[in-house]
Amino acid sequence: MSSGRASSCASPEPAAATEAMDVRWRQVADVLTRYSTALQPGERVMIAMQEIDSYPLAQALYAACIEAGALPQVQFHADSMKQSLLRQGDARQVGWLPEIEAYGMEWADVYFGLRALASAPALTGIPAEAIARHQAAQGRVSALRWQKTRWCLTRVPSPALARQAGIDLAALREMFFAACLLDYEALSRRWQAQAEKLRGSRTARIVAGEETDLSFSVAGRDWCVFAGKINMPDGEIYTAPVNATVNGRIHFEQPAIFGGVVLPDIRLAWRDGQLIHASATANQDYLRRILATDAGASKLGEFAFGLNPCLDVFCRDILYDEKIGGTVHIALGRAYPECGGTNVSSIHWDLVKDMRAGGTVLVDGRTVLADGALQI
Repeated sequence: MSSGRASSCASPEPAAATEAMDVRWRQVADVLTRYSTALQPGERVMIAMQEIDSYPLAQALYAACIEAGALPQVQFHADSMKQSLLRQGDARQVGWLPEIEAYGMEWADVYFGLRALASAPALTGIPAEAIARHQAAQGRVSALRWQKTRWCLTRVPSPALARQAGIDLAALREMFFAACLLDYEALSRRWQAQAEKLRGSRTARIVAGEETDLSFSVAGRDWCVFAGKINMPDGEIYTAPVNATVNGRIHFEQPAIFGGVVLPDIRLAWRDGQLIHASATANQDYLRRILATDAGASKLGEFAFGLNPCLDVFCRDILYDEKIGGTVHIALGRAYPECGGTNVSSIHWDLVKDMRAGGTVLVDGRTVLADGALQI
């Protein structure tokens, strides 16, 4: 069935006078309920709304759920609450698994996470141990979401995210709507055809400049596609490395963010699957605590190509950046079992490398990505 959505990066509808009135919020809500999750009458839906910037989409999504005959429930989260917990909570509180939120994953058939960035979080002075402990607890909630629900995460444009990306809010919003309102059914067929050409391959290697030469086996692994089912906007072809075969080093020029902490210039290296080097030019202690979260946190759970043609600006937000066409990313921690991944962890942390300015990915010795352009 054709979705009727645009297949180019041109925004399909003009913006209305105010954000709340913009008809494209409802168009995105329709994509989320009809395409991403195929919501059915009577299903229970958890809408997790983060910051009030996500309210226009939450309102549109709630209405779409009601029209679909579903049973929606809304919960609210804000960074200011997280700040109170991290600054004033004791070790038990910071590491506590939020029980109602965890129960929500058991209760819901479908989960929508509408995430908006507030003003840059002031984490100065908070011990790295407290942040890492809290992230581990949130990771257990995320694992329940993966296991128990059909889910889709959306990063909603906000003034803070626009500032972080270095563009104005109107430009960010246009990029968001264009990237969400693509014809994902048609793109899914195209991306599946590309993934099919990678199936049965045995080795992968990422080479870029003097500081990146990372190789691993993908023998026995499948190549799968993300095309708007669990993230929106979306666009990835991904697989899972065979951990014992990971060798080499990789440098991430773009700053990574985990739990609100910025980690610039991350450098990682493995020998026969064991992490032998991890550094960043800031917050290095926090990086190492993340990697020590559990036995699987320092191992690779994913390797992927970013595919979305409408995302072209780094926002320092993984829900956008890992989908940028011409990039690749690896994930530390939990692997996707659907592509044969076996690594288990409470974290899944994607780190993005921009290949558009130079670099290649070789699969079985054949170039499949060159300077950001897929050769498949």
